[in-house]
Amino acid sequence: MSNIEILFENNRRWAKQTAEQRPQFFSELAKLQSPEYLWIGCSDSRVPANQILGLLPGEVFVHRNIANVVVHSDLNCLSVIQYAVEVLKIKHIIVCGHYDCGGISCAYHNQRFGLIDNWLRHIQDIYKKHLTRFQLPHNKSPTDLLCELNVIEQVYNVCQTTSVQDTWIKQANLEVHGWIYSLQDGLLQDLNMNIKNLEEIETTYQRALESIFKAKS
Repeated sequence: MSNIEILFENNRRWAKQTAEQRPQFFSELAKLQSPEYLWIGCSDSRVPANQILGLLPGEVFVHRNIANVVVHSDLNCLSVIQYAVEVLKIKHIIVCGHYDCGGISCAYHNQRFGLIDNWLRHIQDIYKKHLTRFQLPHNKSPTDLLCELNVIEQVYNVCQTTSVQDTWIKQANLEVHGWIYSLQDGLLQDLNMNIKNLEEIETTYQRALESIFKAKS
């Protein structure tokens, strides 16, 4: 049996077991999705949103890319945010990075892999923006620190999108959160970047920066 055939066999086994354990599962799943959460995470195969959160399919809307980057030129990500906010009416946007992120490591060490180097320039820009702080002594590795810092910056970017800002202008209930995930123990950590209106963006951003850098000094 080939590797691809194994995947189909796994799928049939999973579908059969799921239907036996929860007879209404697929009929319920086929209805319109109504998640409360949008997860913007890394493409890393070790960071599956549903399993980490303990949620079933249909309970979290997911967008993933290398190093969980949100930039205003990425129409794919912006479209996901708009659909989640304006159509699905989600209540929480979670930007979740993870330690030991290959994209972050490549950006920090300025490794060259081709086309992806252009994408990772966004991470390098973040590093250069906060370079003086990286030169101070810290009790975590610079790549771990950059993983955390990247999440904070991407939450900030999410809060600058037209879809999110328009939602807040309309006084709708929406919160944006910045978390990081550890591959070592499977636990999530809140990076204190939690924003629920326009007025909180700058003050929360500055507090979150101070929090991660103070914690490392």
